[in-house]
Amino acid sequence: MPFSMPTNATLSDSRRNVMRGQLLLVGHESPMLTRLCGILTVLDYAAGALSFAGTIAQACALVDQGPFDMALVDTSLPDGSGIELIRCLRERAPDLPIVVIASPGTDTEIVGALIAGATGYLLKERDDIELTVCLRGALRGGTPIDPSIAKRLLTTLVPKAAPAETRLSPTGSVKPLLSARETEILVFINKGSTNREIADALSLSRLTIESHVKNIYKKLAVKTRTQAIFEARAYGVLN
Repeated sequence: MPFSMPTNATLSDSRRNVMRGQLLLVGHESPMLTRLCGILTVLDYAAGALSFAGTIAQACALVDQGPFDMALVDTSLPDGSGIELIRCLRERAPDLPIVVIASPGTDTEIVGALIAGATGYLLKERDDIELTVCLRGALRGGTPIDPSIAKRLLTTLVPKAAPAETRLSPTGSVKPLLSARETEILVFINKGSTNREIADALSLSRLTIESHVKNIYKKLAVKTRTQAIFEARAYGVLN
């Protein structure tokens, strides 16, 4: 059964009537849940739009029951790791935005979460205003990465990157090169731009951008924007 709504996360009558969809919150302890409920109120998500799970099993059961706009997950769970949770959610809902909001982890944990399918990684230590801005961007299709996390990942990945023409995949095959237009779009994705914003900037239709994005995913063998960014960096496409 999902957790109950924190009692001190009350909403005004005007907010109660705003229903943008459903959000899933997984693994967060009570103080963080209270913070997130307040932040999501600002983003027009009423109490009835929030579902809560404390375990991987509960989260997967909820996802099976219906669509969610986004999942906000912690990596500390009693029945498994955050990476296992993300994989489980990604298998059940391939298009579900999954944003980790957790304490600073190891590089292995962070990269593992992103490879598993997380579309963002934020830190609990950030204030409510910062988290609100990041989550608003995530709901619009962005890939929010905490600045300190991004710095660590760049330090880890960029020095190891080789030219895209010569870098080999784990199977020993050369990754197919992206076209000039696909690379241009990937640069926008790396900046957190939505498909609509990319379309406007390049004077192209949104459908055209979506087609290019699908081709990028196919060539890089990924399923999310975050995975595409890290694969592109690893193969030198964004260097």
